[in-house]
Amino acid sequence: MKNYGFAAVLLAALFAIVAFAACNDDDDASETPGPNAISATVAAPDEVTFMPGFKPQANLPFVGAYVAQEKGFFADENLEVEIQHVATPGDNFRLLATGQVQFSTSDATALLEKWTSDPVIEVVSLALIGQTGQQGFAVLADSGIESPADWAGKIAGYKGSDVPPDYLAILEANSLERSEVEEVRVGFEPQLLTEGVVDIFPVFIANEPDTLSRLGFETIVFTAADYGAPTLGLSYVTTPEYAAENPDITARFTRAVLRGIAYADANREEAIDIVLLYAPQEDREHQRFMLDTELEMAQTGAVYENLGVGGQTLAQWQDLHDFLIEHESLPREIADLSVVFTEDFQAYDGGE
Repeated sequence: MKNYGFAAVLLAALFAIVAFAACNDDDDASETPGPNAISATVAAPDEVTFMPGFKPQANLPFVGAYVAQEKGFFADENLEVEIQHVATPGDNFRLLATGQVQFSTSDATALLEKWTSDPVIEVVSLALIGQTGQQGFAVLADSGIESPADWAGKIAGYKGSDVPPDYLAILEANSLERSEVEEVRVGFEPQLLTEGVVDIFPVFIANEPDTLSRLGFETIVFTAADYGAPTLGLSYVTTPEYAAENPDITARFTRAVLRGIAYADANREEAIDIVLLYAPQEDREHQRFMLDTELEMAQTGAVYENLGVGGQTLAQWQDLHDFLIEHESLPREIADLSVVFTEDFQAYDGGE
């Protein structure tokens, strides 16, 4: 005869043990939240898109974002940032306006042009990285041209639909009339200078002088800033609407990219390693030239001395605006220059 009584007692004991353990688990759960409970208290990262205004390369505002992404500075700000690059320069402004992109870059002159275009495209500078303009005018070092005063009787190239205000400012500072220089529209081919098609070639300071040097041609570069023109360079931008509706996200993004620039300045070779993750086809030494040049352009002048990298003032924007109006480079005046930039997002200063 089987001992069913003993089996029943044993089964009851097992149920009691399981029930006791379950009660203890419930007590522990109420006292110490598990991993899921902890993670539920952490806000999900805010998702934004950053679109630089050109192809992947070592322009300093681009580098700030690349470094912020790879070193976790965006993550430290609880941001999930998608970095896209514009397919056609200028499309970044359209995508900002439609809300498909939250942050981008812009040359300061281009930003003012957007405010005077038809229709107006409202873009606001968050941090002005380039404290001087990006453009210069190169001559071959062995050309005999030692200063712009020697441009008389020479051929000067210009890019775009008309001669830029920087060129006009250099002429004026050297008491030259436009009629004394032959002006021709050119493209981006540096051989126009090396083959003598032009004597004076417009360049992006952080790029083409090094390209020409690599071709075996040393140059002298003249800039309007050298002659007192109030030129400005690249800045981080968004729309006024986005900045007003999302001030916390905007502040965190700006802080992260400026932290990225500070890190790149202190760790330049590592910064180039990071750039090449985004631009693997580019030449390392050329990218280093770009980074070094743009860091120098970012760390110059009274505004930088007072406010650090990314600092900007109303006086700077007013001076640039008036310079462009004087040289008929804007179709109309902007009544209130305070709309084109904001000081609400202070420059990064060692984590502050």
